[in-house]
Amino acid sequence: MRIHVLQHVPFEPPGSIEAWAKRTGHALAVTHPYRGDPLSMVEDADLLVVLGGPMSVHDEARYPWLVDEKRFIERTIAAGARVLGICLGAQLIAQVLGARVYANDEKEIGWFAVETTEAARTAAVFEDFPRRLLAFHWHGETFDIPAGAVHVARSASCAHQAFAFGERVVGLQFHLETTPAGARDLIAHGIDELVEGRHIQQPLAMLGYPERFAAINVAMHALLDRLTGTARGETAQAGAAA
Repeated sequence: MRIHVLQHVPFEPPGSIEAWAKRTGHALAVTHPYRGDPLSMVEDADLLVVLGGPMSVHDEARYPWLVDEKRFIERTIAAGARVLGICLGAQLIAQVLGARVYANDEKEIGWFAVETTEAARTAAVFEDFPRRLLAFHWHGETFDIPAGAVHVARSASCAHQAFAFGERVVGLQFHLETTPAGARDLIAHGIDELVEGRHIQQPLAMLGYPERFAAINVAMHALLDRLTGTARGETAQAGAAA
């Protein structure tokens, strides 16, 4: 299976997604639209992963490449490919599916629990997902659940944390791919955001529990297994032929 990642800034890489691809034998490539990489490089992907970033989906004037990326995501979904969006990536998917993206009541930065909804039981890709998980967050915006999608998860400060659109499209507001090194990079580049707030943690609180990163990375791998069919016993070769 061919995995392609859209990365929006140097300091938000694929993280544990890369380790999953190596473990499962899937080919993984990364495109950087902000550097001018052509999206044509991604046309043959079996799974498109759209990562996070500090920009907003509304920042098209400042980041003109967002326009083409949105159109590309829309075409990819329409073609029936598997698509996973994380944070900004989930917001981009929500917007191209017609949902509103807007500022959350407060920023959510650090480790906070997400809980699955009752409706999550109807989304096959979340069949094995924990009912409650301490996840890593770094966002100030959120999204409405797109029409036709299943509202999968919520947190205390953000009602819409995840959705599934059919069996092949998933949006996660929170981060399961983040590693300790990735969190350190996020903190270094986003230190100005770490002001006092009910749901804003400081660096020591975010980095002091390495076992938490291991837990979310396991959850990321399990979700990718479900999304790509690996959990149903398919090999990388079989997935590539799908």
